Amino acid sequence: MATQWKIDPTHSEILFKVKHLMITTVTGSFKQYDLAVETEGDNFATANKIEFSADINSINTNNEQRDTHLKSADFFSAEEHPQLLFVGNKYEASGDEAKLHGTLTIRGVSKPITLKVEFAGIVVDPYGQTKAGFTVDGKVSRKEFGLTWNAVTEAGSVVVSDEIKIHAEVQLVKQA
Repeated sequence: MATQWKIDPTHSEILFKVKHLMITTVTGSFKQYDLAVETEGDNFATANKIEFSADINSINTNNEQRDTHLKSADFFSAEEHPQLLFVGNKYEASGDEAKLHGTLTIRGVSKPITLKVEFAGIVVDPYGQTKAGFTVDGKVSRKEFGLTWNAVTEAGSVVVSDEIKIHAEVQLVKQA
């Protein structure tokens, strides 16, 4: 029997990190997102549906001017492409660690990616809800998704690195 899981946004976070001037790292997040997972029972190795979306207009790097630039046509082009999408198609579990293979779509460009997943377990919270916890990490090339804007400093250094690190702390709630 299929089991439905939904993300608990109050106990989850979706982050990304990118090098700025190649000397520091800027961290950003998405404040509005959704994740739906379907498994057989409580076995995530049987997941046959993993669908994640993030609202580009909810991007937050703690700098309003930078966030506005990220939403512009130089980067995400939020007006034309309001969502970032990930659809998982294979979950390979080995103990508490797994690889999640799927397709990431940004700015209308879809590419296969693989994410490292650490399964933290399943518990029942004080309110009787069954919850599952995961840590997800990965890397993508922003240029492969059409996010090619950059500038060069006087010394010849790039302003924004190509590699984007992805980190998510995810808590799923089993649906009744």
